Amino acid sequence: MKITLAAFVLLVALSTRPLLGAADAAPDQVIDTSGKKLQAGVRYIVLPAPQPPGGGGLALASIGEKCPLDVVAVLGDPGLGVSFTPVNSKKGRIRVSTDLNVMFSANTDCPQSNVWKLDDYDNTTGQWFVTTGGVVGNPGRQTVRDWFKIEKYEESYKFVYCPSVCTNCKVLCKDIGIYANNHGNRRLALSDTPFKVQFLCCL
Repeated sequence: MKITLAAFVLLVALSTRPLLGAADAAPDQVIDTSGKKLQAGVRYIVLPAPQPPGGGGLALASIGEKCPLDVVAVLGDPGLGVSFTPVNSKKGRIRVSTDLNVMFSANTDCPQSNVWKLDDYDNTTGQWFVTTGGVVGNPGRQTVRDWFKIEKYEESYKFVYCPSVCTNCKVLCKDIGIYANNHGNRRLALSDTPFKVQFLCCL
């Protein structure tokens, strides 16, 4: 049976429509350890995946100078809670591959905020560490170091520094891993080996 040209064009258009829709689909939502979707502004504990013997988490530490405080991975302690603010503050869910601010829920003696920020390059160690002192919101060139992403990694997640908030900025794109120094400090830093994490709700 012959198929007219018009019918053929219609068939092609209908068959490709799901592909176009899939391309525009929103990124997957991040899920916590109980299977619930992460929400903006809610306090979560970031845990290593899988949990090491004795547990672990993320915390703040003074390394090298009193302030600002740096982000460290601790063992034997769940650490401090964090909250997430997506680049579109009207969105209540946290999605993978989406710029967001990360902020510790803690009181400190430092004047800087508890918002994560990529520090200047450390010539001594050859590392880019994650510190604090960032700002929430105001996406653009001035805040480009304050934005991180959560990405799916195997059966869990990882943090990534690869901000999209400044289209004409030249930025690094790399996983967040752990740099351990001779004093036992385990600092979050840009790395070729990602720190696999999971999220425990809620504080």
